[in-house]
Amino acid sequence: MRSTNKRSGSRKAGASRGGRAGASLYQEITDRIIAELERGIVPWVKPWGNAKAGLGLPRNAATERRYSGINILILWGAVIERSYACQNWLTFRQALALGGNVRKGERGTTIVHADRFVPQNEKERAKVDGDEPQAVPFLKRFTVFNVAQCENLPGHLHAAAEPLPQRQIIPQAEALIRATGADVRIGGDRAFYMPDCDFIQVPPQPAFFQQINYYRTCFHELGHWTGHPTRLARDLSGSFGSKAYAREELVAEICAAFVCSTMGIEPTVRHADYIGSWLSVLREDNRAIFRAASHASKAADLLLGFNADVEGEADAEIAA
Repeated sequence: MRSTNKRSGSRKAGASRGGRAGASLYQEITDRIIAELERGIVPWVKPWGNAKAGLGLPRNAATERRYSGINILILWGAVIERSYACQNWLTFRQALALGGNVRKGERGTTIVHADRFVPQNEKERAKVDGDEPQAVPFLKRFTVFNVAQCENLPGHLHAAAEPLPQRQIIPQAEALIRATGADVRIGGDRAFYMPDCDFIQVPPQPAFFQQINYYRTCFHELGHWTGHPTRLARDLSGSFGSKAYAREELVAEICAAFVCSTMGIEPTVRHADYIGSWLSVLREDNRAIFRAASHASKAADLLLGFNADVEGEADAEIAA
């Protein structure tokens, strides 16, 4: 949650719409996430479901690179729907290169790569007008398979992590919160970020019905904190109940999910009123979830970038 104190903010103008195929892909993915929310499934809050799938962000098992943005939500959704045991994915050719193969009859999951191109008529217009040509965004489709859909792969690619016990103090999370250098104040009965004064307030951990949610709340507010003008400079000016407010809440919530998942923390779902506000935003704009996931990835990357200072602190706490 953010304080609704007003402050100046700016929003970049939306990019031009891409081709018809790109637009349909935006709508296809948005509709899928809306359907999950309507069924009470929040893919960025508890992506591992009851199947105890491996915690963490989805990654490419061949390159070990983590997926980002909207692809995280797409792949988490596939893990829920099909009860996969881990978050490792491969293309058809990568499975073959690793000595395995995709099992016959398996259906892949479509992920996307955002790119831009400059149409020829735009190049000609810019040459006449003497200004810079405007690139048009578009999406490329790729198909990936969970390692559970493959055969004859090396065994370590199927490994799944177990969630940390609930109500346990998590040293690496405590250390990461401190390492950000954010002004985090403990007390009161509300959690919020105050943009004008650049500080966060959260209730003490024992005040949470499920103490594990203390960390989700801290990382949610730190998600807002990343939007400050001195950091990622997002628009934090929306008042409570506005579309701009709901969009920023969605960014912070997905950011918290990305950070919690990376650290092996399993929080519970948000209340229905949050889900309702998100649905309103997604139904109105089929690119909103793409923007939110992209902003959330950047925010999570900024927070997790403090991890270099975290490992030593976490080890010291465990030894104490």
